[in-house]
Amino acid sequence: MSATTASANASTSAKSVLNESRQIERAAMLIEMGARMQVLESETSLSYERLIRLYKEIAGKSPSKGQLPFSTDWFLTWQENIHSSLFLNIYEYLSKGVDADAIEVLTKAYRLYNEQVQALDLEPLLSFTRAWRLVKFVDAQMLTRTQCSKCTGMFVSEMYENAKHYECGLCNPPARAGKSKAAGSLALH
Repeated sequence: MSATTASANASTSAKSVLNESRQIERAAMLIEMGARMQVLESETSLSYERLIRLYKEIAGKSPSKGQLPFSTDWFLTWQENIHSSLFLNIYEYLSKGVDADAIEVLTKAYRLYNEQVQALDLEPLLSFTRAWRLVKFVDAQMLTRTQCSKCTGMFVSEMYENAKHYECGLCNPPARAGKSKAAGSLALH
């Protein structure tokens, strides 16, 4: 074997070890943020078995079973829409200004969303997996952001929302909105 071939093989081997290390680091970060297995499988190149072992090691339990929610309806209900809109606005802002891949932008946006919600003493309604799903729905053009005709804020909405007459849940809340006594719920004054 020539010296160049040996050097090329060593370089390829080192790159794959480095790549695997990055993938493990990414998976660990996603697990710590609460990502479900389907997210881990989609966002890393690690095997299912490896992800299961890593999940158990980091979370101290087996991952949740079952399918991810696949309905856009959750993001359109009153309180959930406000939380989803806050997250998506942060995500959109960061994706224009941060030089990072999509999952890095997602994790940064999710951390900022959590900081904002905690600063307001609210319960974070949007899990990391739901935030990931929201971005996927927007990428697939199943959801978008529409500007409120009153406050001009951008809110998660269906693709074909009439923007001229659109009013967000803060400007035009449903009748029972904000009446919950639950700690961490939005309250209207």
